[in-house]
Amino acid sequence: MNTFPLIISSPDGDLFRGDAQMLILRGTEGDLAIMAGHIPFVTAVRKGRCAVVTAEENRREGEIEAGILTVDSDRVTVLTSAVAWHGEPAGASGDRG
Repeated sequence: MNTFPLIISSPDGDLFRGDAQMLILRGTEGDLAIMAGHIPFVTAVRKGRCAVVTAEENRREGEIEAGILTVDSDRVTVLTSAVAWHGEPAGASGDRG
C-alpha cells in the first residue's frame, strides 16, 4: 500500500513522525480517513479518537486534542496540543513511526 509522510506535532515537539498508510481522525464535518494521494485541504480537528496505520501496518490509536490538519501533495501535518497514545505512559514522546 502507498504511504505518505505524516507529522503530528505539538508545542512540546513531535508526537509522531514517520510514513503512514492512513490517518483517521474527526474533522469539523465528521470522520476523516487520509491516505496517500488525498486531495490537498486544510480543516480543523475535533478532540477525540485518532489512529495511524504505519508503513509497517502497525496501528497506533489514541485520543487527540483539537487542532489543525493540513494535507499537502507531499505530506500531512497535524498541529495539536496533545495526543495520548493508548498503551503508552502519559507524556511519552511518541515520535516514532
